[in-house]
Amino acid sequence: MFAGAQVSLYPMTDGFIDTILSSLNALDPWRDRLRIETDDISTLMVGPPEVLFPALRDLYVAAARSGHHIVLRATLSRGCPGEPDDPICRTDAMANPSERLASRQKTALSALSGAAKTDQTADAQFSLYVLGAGDHMAEIMGCIDFLKQSGTFDRSKNFCTRLTGDAGSVFATLEQAFCQFGPPNGHVTIDLTVSANSPSKR
Repeated sequence: MFAGAQVSLYPMTDGFIDTILSSLNALDPWRDRLRIETDDISTLMVGPPEVLFPALRDLYVAAARSGHHIVLRATLSRGCPGEPDDPICRTDAMANPSERLASRQKTALSALSGAAKTDQTADAQFSLYVLGAGDHMAEIMGCIDFLKQSGTFDRSKNFCTRLTGDAGSVFATLEQAFCQFGPPNGHVTIDLTVSANSPSKR
């Protein structure tokens, strides 16, 4: 399998360079378990979801703690047929292919109890795309039912779902959405925006 994210960080400050570069240091503890490549547009992070999402969380938290209004944008993908399998992505985190939707929802909810506490709020919106054969709407609606019970659900919006809460819980919720819904060996993507310190909330 191939799993990863293209991530861009947007700090709303004249000192955006320092904010971006210092925030990328938060990925250092994860570099031995991820393939990380940064260019002038985004940072590619390739690896298993149980490493990928905590690394994204730490990147977001580091940027948010600058106190500046920051936005993290990410496109996440697993099982893309256009990408070769990568051994670094080996994982046991994906749902069992024979497991019923209700059982996967229960597994996802149980996993949230172990979410890290960061004391940093995350406001996020995301869309889950289940690609390929199968009943993609059943999987998406099953994911939305899970989100509504997750403790991070804020509201449904056009084309996406809004989450809010401690960053540890929000990114753990996103990880379960990525792993438990859609075919385990199929192509699933997430379009994600996370914001911190927005002046609109003051």
